[in-house]
Amino acid sequence: MPIIPDGDVLNVDPKMNEDERVIVSLGYKQEFKREFSLWTTFCVSFSVLGLLPSFASTLWYGMGYAGTAGMVWGWIIAMVFIQCVAMAMAELCSSMPTSGGLYYAAAVLAPGGWGPFAAWITGWSNWLGQVMAAPSVNYATAGMILAAGSIYNPNYVPAPYQTFLLTTFLMLLHGVISSMPTKWIAEMNSYGSTFNILCLVIVIITIPAGTTNSPKFNSSEEVWGTIFKGTSFPDGVAVLMSFVSVIWTMSGYDSPFHLSEECSNASIASPRAIVLTSGIGGVMGWFLQVVVAYTVQDINAVLTSDLGQPWASYLFQVMSRKTAVAILGLTIVCGFSMGQACMIAASRVTYAYSRDDCFPLSGVWKRVNKHTRTPVNAVWINCVIGILCTLLIFAGDLAMGALFSIGAIAAFVAFSIPIGIRVFVVKDKFRPGPWSLGKYSPIIGGIGVSFVILMLPILCLPAHTGSELTPKQMNWTSVVYGGPMLVVLTWWILDARKWFKGPKVNVEHHMLDCVQIGIDRVDSQNFDKEKLQELESISV
Repeated sequence: MPIIPDGDVLNVDPKMNEDERVIVSLGYKQEFKREFSLWTTFCVSFSVLGLLPSFASTLWYGMGYAGTAGMVWGWIIAMVFIQCVAMAMAELCSSMPTSGGLYYAAAVLAPGGWGPFAAWITGWSNWLGQVMAAPSVNYATAGMILAAGSIYNPNYVPAPYQTFLLTTFLMLLHGVISSMPTKWIAEMNSYGSTFNILCLVIVIITIPAGTTNSPKFNSSEEVWGTIFKGTSFPDGVAVLMSFVSVIWTMSGYDSPFHLSEECSNASIASPRAIVLTSGIGGVMGWFLQVVVAYTVQDINAVLTSDLGQPWASYLFQVMSRKTAVAILGLTIVCGFSMGQACMIAASRVTYAYSRDDCFPLSGVWKRVNKHTRTPVNAVWINCVIGILCTLLIFAGDLAMGALFSIGAIAAFVAFSIPIGIRVFVVKDKFRPGPWSLGKYSPIIGGIGVSFVILMLPILCLPAHTGSELTPKQMNWTSVVYGGPMLVVLTWWILDARKWFKGPKVNVEHHMLDCVQIGIDRVDSQNFDKEKLQELESISV
């Protein structure tokens, strides 16, 4: 989608740096300080992945649906397709590096008249996935903390209200940290992500070295060829259902897109951060899957332990008490870092959508604090909503577990809409940025979207069917995700379509009018060719 209209070029204010020119060419003015680099942006997104705590939080899905074979094969298969989605998203990010991210891309790329609707559905789905991330992570972290308490006091059984209060405390603490200035947040996430990576490496090495099993490892035939019957579905479907673990774990690689307005050299650094997050996360996550698959002794015992936390149960099954407590402690610290990164990413999404009046009271949530230069109001509305969502704790583990499936399905829907429009509608009219997939773009994007279409119904399947299915065993993802999205769709039909026009701009967008603040329209025939090439190199 060329930004510079046919027959016209733009005279850009020479005082602008390249990042400012790009953001102005997209219709926005620079409001944040660009204090994120490739490394610190990667750190935030890798912290959002939080491989170690994510694996610990979703072990029930990966191991419980299809056992060790589902873990090792499922992760490999899913990661191939997830990497396709990540690369297609990175290409969009390079072309349109705005904090609106996928929402902005859907609006710009959609056919005439459909931009606002595409942005509306993409934005709400993405926001729903983002705002559910922190409470689900903090719920899992709280569970591990309380499980550690059960280890030292076997008579202690955590009550639901205790889990809720601890989760709420973690949410409030993350809200305070996420309200700090950008520079502080970037540095803190840099340390947190480095610690996260080190912990992951330590755990991958420590588990096989410290296992007390006899024999130490399961046979390869058992690990790769035995499927644990954790569902009523055929083995192939069970493996697909186990994908929820890797999909939820890997759903945070869009964070660099939302941080692109705070990143230096965003059109290159942000897409690189997306691909690095997905690639490195996928490889390291698979190593962790393999280590656990080769050492777990009794899957059923792990899933049904009184500790109430499969990761803690697994650790105490395969190694000494002291080593298990140490690894559980590292996982808890990593989980805290992950929850804080999720809060940051969600606040940027809320800010970007509020900037375009997508939410009720958007004028409040889009305010940037004059002292910290961060969207503090957006942080706290997300925090409050997240705390309210954790009330599902009192409805039982499966109801609360729906937050994990929602995070996966909501993110996938948001990811696939702009990628699908770019691949199947825009096609060769798309104007890529400096980071591009070239001739392979339609193929890679098409593969990614096809995978999403396949997985959407799979993510909504319950573990059991027929007479074995009860309300307590129901997969409530379709209800908890579909309900809000049905409300959003109904709102669009009845009212929002009359006033919501998609992404707004803080200066006039030259895609619409060719006139901007600080940018003048000139005749292209009298314009210097070198200047034209420079302008086109920084535009979408």
